[in-house]
Order: sequence, then structure tokens, then C-alpha cells
Amino acid sequence: MGMKVKEVADLVGISVRTLHYYDEIGLLVPEETTESGYRLYSDENLETLQQILFFKELGFPLKKIKDIIYNPSFDRQEALELQRQMLMEKRERLDQMIATIEKTIKHMKGEILMSNKEKFEGFDFRHHPYEEEARKRWGDEAVDRANAKVRNMTKEEQKALSQEMESIYQKLAVLRHQSPESEEAQAAIKEWHDFLNNHFNQYYTLDVFKGLGQLYVEDERFTKNIDQYGEGLAEFMRDAMRIFADKNKK
Repeated sequence: MGMKVKEVADLVGISVRTLHYYDEIGLLVPEETTESGYRLYSDENLETLQQILFFKELGFPLKKIKDIIYNPSFDRQEALELQRQMLMEKRERLDQMIATIEKTIKHMKGEILMSNKEKFEGFDFRHHPYEEEARKRWGDEAVDRANAKVRNMTKEEQKALSQEMESIYQKLAVLRHQSPESEEAQAAIKEWHDFLNNHFNQYYTLDVFKGLGQLYVEDERFTKNIDQYGEGLAEFMRDAMRIFADKNKK
């Protein structure tokens, strides 16, 4: 039997209200809700909660955490190893900031002199190295690399690429009212998979390809661009890409 929300809150040291909020935004949905309305959390839920709290400790916003942990390419062990590295780096930075505080106190007492540079040792707000690293592993780096390659193409190459892409979109748009599992749909989506792998600086593994399909629906920019070829095409492609990935992994 799963743990009730109050039990989880007491175990972890967070509020019941926080767990309710995580449920509301789809960040941590309990494994089961009883007929009486009790939320029951499984061991898998607790593992997910641990991931959430590690990322939260590292300064990630909840929306970014949700994007990361529900990305199809997310690997929990890899995440833990990365989080350990991030926390060790954070500990080193905090140790340096504590040392700066201690030196500042001595400086105020007249015991030592501090340079202006020494007063700010340990501070660095220029970037968020943890988010940058997570973005490389689970974010949209592949999209950035693809865009970079397109920018380096000649106008003729870009035109040919665009025409080939539009041809595939139009073919899929015609098929979008069929089952995404049909032979025709799967043949067309394989053509899309081959197109991506042949033209961009990124090898789209089956898991990445599947995740990209999900992005077509979750990111309204993708949805708008794809659905201009036919309403509902983004959802159809997502489903076809998921089926293609799952079938070809077997």
C-alpha cells in the first residue's frame, strides 16, 4: 500500500500543501487516489520526488524540472551522478563564501585588510552552470545544433532542404486521418527520421526521436509551424514517432 500525503510530507520534511501543488501542476502525480480522495504515493513516486528536490536545491525552476524528468531521454542514474557533481561544486562555492564572510568580519574588526576583489570571492551570477549542463543532456541542444548547420548552408542548399522537408510534411498531412500505426504512416515517419539524421549535426536515436515528437505537441511554436500543413498534424506525428521508436527498439 502506498504512503499517504501526510506521511510523505513528514518523511521528506515538506508541507502537504507543496505536495498538493506538485500534483496540480503535473510535477508529481500520486500513483493512486482512493475513492475517499486520499493520495497514495508509490516507491517510484518517492524516487521522482527525490529527483525534484535535488534539482530544486540546485536552483532549477519547477517548470524546468518537469521538462527534464519527463523527457524520454532522462536517465535517473546519470542524473544522480550529475547532481552529485553539481552539489560538490556548490559546496565548494559555499565554503568559499563562508571563508569570505569570516574574512569580512575580521576586516570589520580591523584585524586584517581585504581587497575589493577578496570581498566578492565565491560570488558568480554570470551564468547558471547547472542548468547549462542539464540543458546539454536533456534540453534543446540538438535543435540549436541543427539551426547552426542550416545557417551555414548556401541559399540553394537551404531551399532544397526546405522543399524536401515540406514534401514529407505534406505526405504526413495527407495520412494524418489514418492510424499512426498504419504501414503508410510508419513509412512516412521513417522518411522523417532518415531526413533528420541525414541533414543535421545530430544523430537522432530512437529515444531522442520519440522525445522530439513529444516536443512537437508540448511546445506551441512547433505545433503552430507543423499544423499549418494540416490541423492535428503535430499530434499525429508525435504518435507515429512514438510507435516507430517503440517498434524499432524491439
